[in-house]
Amino acid sequence: MSKKGLPKDNVLHNSSILARRDFLKYSMGTLSYVYLTGCSSSDSSVGGYSIDSTVVTTEVRTVTLGQDHSGISAKNLQNISEYDAKGYGRWSYQPAPDVPLRRDIMPGGDSYTLPADNQPQKLLKFFSVSDIHITDKESPSQLIYMQPANIYGDKYGKDLEDTVTSVYSPTMLYTTHVFDAAIQTVNALHKQDAIDFGISLGDTCNSTQYNELRWYIDILDGKAIFPSSGANFGAKTIDYQKPFKAAGLDPAIPWYQAIGNHDHFWLGSIPLDVHPSLRPSYISDEVIALPDILANGEDVLDWSGTNYYMGVIDGTTPTGKIINYGEVGNFTTPPKVVPDIKRRSLTKAQWAQEYFNTTSKPVGHGFNLVPSGQDPEFACYSFIPKSDLPLKVIVLDDTQSEKDGDTSIHGRGFLDQERWDWLQAELAAGDAAEQLMIIACHVPIGVMPYARDNSSNHYADTYMDWYEKAAPATMDNAVTLADLIAELHSHPNLLMWMSGHRHLNVVKAFIGDTPEQGFWQVETSSLHDYPQNLRLFEMYLNSDYTISIHVTNVDPAVKEGTPAWTARKYAVAAQQIVKTDLNPIFYGADPKYPNAIDPTIKYIDPNTGVYNAQLVKQLTPAMQAKMQALYPII
Repeated sequence: MSKKGLPKDNVLHNSSILARRDFLKYSMGTLSYVYLTGCSSSDSSVGGYSIDSTVVTTEVRTVTLGQDHSGISAKNLQNISEYDAKGYGRWSYQPAPDVPLRRDIMPGGDSYTLPADNQPQKLLKFFSVSDIHITDKESPSQLIYMQPANIYGDKYGKDLEDTVTSVYSPTMLYTTHVFDAAIQTVNALHKQDAIDFGISLGDTCNSTQYNELRWYIDILDGKAIFPSSGANFGAKTIDYQKPFKAAGLDPAIPWYQAIGNHDHFWLGSIPLDVHPSLRPSYISDEVIALPDILANGEDVLDWSGTNYYMGVIDGTTPTGKIINYGEVGNFTTPPKVVPDIKRRSLTKAQWAQEYFNTTSKPVGHGFNLVPSGQDPEFACYSFIPKSDLPLKVIVLDDTQSEKDGDTSIHGRGFLDQERWDWLQAELAAGDAAEQLMIIACHVPIGVMPYARDNSSNHYADTYMDWYEKAAPATMDNAVTLADLIAELHSHPNLLMWMSGHRHLNVVKAFIGDTPEQGFWQVETSSLHDYPQNLRLFEMYLNSDYTISIHVTNVDPAVKEGTPAWTARKYAVAAQQIVKTDLNPIFYGADPKYPNAIDPTIKYIDPNTGVYNAQLVKQLTPAMQAKMQALYPII
């Protein structure tokens, strides 16, 4: 990727950013302690955490929620000390259900059957992970108070209340630990059966901070992790604050990266430079004060009304007590934190450039493949995972633009003209080269235009649909949802659109006018929220020269007593308390079903959140002939 426009030291310089001498002045009282516990790069000075000895996928067993709990409301989610006594955070394992054969896009639909003597040939195996949300819980620039305040839930009803767990959940204490356990789980599965590559589908960071991104990359690189900031309180005594040695991804597995909305917007919602106080707030010594911007999602830049200090986590407390929050009028002076230059916010170009500072492979993790001559913030590329397999992965940035002028929450799917032109060219090139294709990105398509508001019995915007310009926005999406889907259907070599973003394990069929035009969409849930799954993808060529893609959720193999095990406990508790809907209703998301619930989405067991399936795809006669030449006997 071109470095044009980047400062030499990869730090955004701005008169409002804390100068180095000011940083030393603020933190001199704790400087020696920070040096010893928070800035050391020695891997030998800290130990790691092991995972459980039983490493299996959810095709063997699934985590299921315990049912014997009561007494904690959603707005009291932070009452972690009460979880055990009131039955929250308990789970068990249950045998996995049979894996369905999904034939929605095949000739004859459900009447299609695989050959009786099928001898499938494995073509590819890879994993995806998404929405890790590595979080600097002590950052002064958060929205923590909006969850316990419960203002959003009270205004808009229960169906929208659970969305506020994105700003506070007890799992935020352990985001680095559960990610390390997930990577160790991948390594163990790789030893059982080799994995060709991995891909992360975005939202690596919670709020595009430099230290959040470094923790993420350093975990994959197998470095020492110091998961605290500022004064590094609790780094010697509190489990979620203690330094640890990450295991690192097995060096035989290359990994690639897509960008998510949390990777370049403030808390995934607001472009950093549309309000003068946002970017400086990251490295300030004052906790940010804001109104209830979540309750006005159409205009998150309207900061009128009552302001609240948004709070931070007290790293000296075993359960991460929320402190420094509340209505501004109740404070005589702003609540303070120890500032930290490592909390600085990254531009989109700086975020991508950081992937070149890595010891795992490939250097750049895909951003080295961005076409030359593109804008430094262009985050799209394609790669071929196996030289002897005619398949390419198109990694697409489909997040909103910082320049679109939209004032609502920036969580929608969006392609500017540059990205839309590039995607069309990549698809056309794949057709010309007779390549099968997979699109990997952050935001899914055609799944969530509305969420029900029970208080008024209508459908409210969730800001996760396909972007449509509304005043005072200045930039149109380059393509409508209907036209995007039509374009994808016109490329019959497209197998799958894979994404994250919604923290759900949904699989959807996009049915074309002919079987060859159909393709699958597969979502990977989050490590932040229950069920905390990764996904494995295994691609096979069947004896009738159809393609099967086995999509399987994977639980991190957390070991009891480790911080990652506590992360699992807290994710279970949060789901039991808030009761996030793992099966949202979809009306009108796919243009084929404008007035009905989408029949191509099968419902998920609400106690497991898991969805596994074998997805079958019909190839064109030309691709069948090509695959038969490559694999003549199967």
